[in-house]
Formats: sequence, structure tokens, C-alpha cells
Amino acid sequence: MNNTLKGYLLGAIAAATYGMNPLFALPLYADGLDPDSVLFFRYLFAIPILALMLRLRGRGFRIKGSDIIPLAALGLLFSMSSLTLFESYNYMDAGIASTILFVYPIMVALIMATCFHERLTLRTIVCLAVALCGIGLLYKGSDGATLSLVGTAIVMLSALSYAVYIVAVNRSRLRTMATLRVTFYVTLFGWLLFLVRTLAAGGPHMPSHHAPYLWLNLFALGLLPTAVSLLCTTAAIQYIGSTPTAILGALEPATAVFFGVVVFGEVLTPREMLGFVLIIGAVSVVVTAGAGVPSVLTRFRHLFPKIRRSRRRIRKV
Repeated sequence: MNNTLKGYLLGAIAAATYGMNPLFALPLYADGLDPDSVLFFRYLFAIPILALMLRLRGRGFRIKGSDIIPLAALGLLFSMSSLTLFESYNYMDAGIASTILFVYPIMVALIMATCFHERLTLRTIVCLAVALCGIGLLYKGSDGATLSLVGTAIVMLSALSYAVYIVAVNRSRLRTMATLRVTFYVTLFGWLLFLVRTLAAGGPHMPSHHAPYLWLNLFALGLLPTAVSLLCTTAAIQYIGSTPTAILGALEPATAVFFGVVVFGEVLTPREMLGFVLIIGAVSVVVTAGAGVPSVLTRFRHLFPKIRRSRRRIRKV
């Protein structure tokens, strides 16, 4: 397999595994777990996996004292994005929520234009309008029920939180820190938030003794959408670059929609399918030619280099 094909395959795996969040989360909801408890265990299981990845990359855990506050702030943003996304599953189909979340690259472009004076192109403005039209087409489901305004607001807040997180990583003092180390500490501080929230509610809920297999769902949330997605994204960018990898991110909502239909019995109408196409198409155009968006969305290439293997010197006798 050549490197280009390998890169596209890894990029597809990265996006698809991230789109598996509903596959593992919704059965936990059905068992009585709330979003805070699910995310408490997801982050808890992700921390040692990321720590192992960090060690295998030959990187240490040491950070400067002045980095603690920025990392804690990023952890708050990242965990709030997760919490609002998982909360939105209680108000709408997971596939629709994941598709609306995918507008975050457009939000990144708007933030960069508004706060950092990057040129907002006509293409980006048109794509924003097209994406909003796509969201509008999702307003009514196959059963005639209209899309929850509360759920829509929550998932838009999730997209905004993630967009701000992406911009903050690239514009803060942490932009020179290796991505994996940032992700490890962001996850750690995010877990502390869920620890406080679950303790305030009497402790995290756990899978019932009638369904012990659901612990595998919790572990899978920490492994696949977190560790595997990160590793595959990094490798894909090294093989094919940031822009194609970002475009392959369209498989994230597509995966969520697929599992929603096949596993959870969600129904797609032609109007909803058109809405998905408009949103994914508009975002893909922005990622391809938006105002500096590809370099902001995917900073991994230079900050997450390949593992260097030490070579033994051969002594001549």
C-alpha cells in the first residue's frame, strides 16, 4: 500500500472512530447514566491511554507553571464542548446533532476574521448561508416533530466551544507545545470538571449489574473517539497533509448518521439527507479554501513529529 492510499485510509479511520460517540453513549443513556457520568468515565479511561501514547512518543509530562492556567482553561472549553454535545443527544437524533456540530470549521473562520482580522472571503459567507440552510432543512423529523430549539442551541454551543478551543490552542502560548501533551493535560483538567460535577450530584452513575458489558462502552469511548482518532489523524496528516485530512472529517457526522439509522432505528427523510449534504459540502469548501482554516484546524504536522529511533553505531574492530 502506497503512502497516499495509507494516508486517506488513516484519515477515514480517524473521522469514523470520532463519529462513534453515539454508538457507545446511547446504550449507556438507556441504562440510566447521565452525560456527566458517561464523560467522567470516558475522560478517566482516556487519561492513561494518552499517557502511554505520550511515553511511547518519548515525550515527558513536565510543563511550566505558567502553562497550568491556559491548559486548565482549554480543559474547561474542551469538556464543555463534550458535555453540550452529549447533552444534545437527549433532545434530538445523534446523527442530526453530529451533523450540526460539524459547522465548527465555519465558526473557526468567523472567529479568525472577527478577532484576528483575517480576511473573510465571499466564499466563506456563502458557505455559512448554505450551512444554515442545511440546518433549516433538518427542522422536522420523519415523524413530523420539529427539531428541538433547546437541543439545537446546545449543540451549536458545543460547536462554538470547540471552535474557540481550536483557535485558543493555535493563538495561545501553548501553540509551541506538542499536541499530544496538550491533549493529555486538557483531558486531565476536563476530567477534574466532571469529577466535581458528579461528586456534587452524589457521585457518578455506573452501569447496572444487569448490564456489565456496558463497561466496554465506557472504555471504548476513551479508546476509539479519543486515542485511536488522534493517532490516525496525526499519521494521516504526515502522509497526505492537513487539508485532505480535514475534508475527510466529513465522515464524522456520516458515521454518526449511519449508526443512528442502522443501530438505533433513526429515520432519514429526503429533506434531511439534503440538509446533511448542504452542511457537509459547505464545511468542506471552507476547509479547502477558507481564510487560513486548514492550518488552524490541523496543527499536528509540525508539533507532533514522527518517532525518532536511535541508531546504534557500529564499531569497526
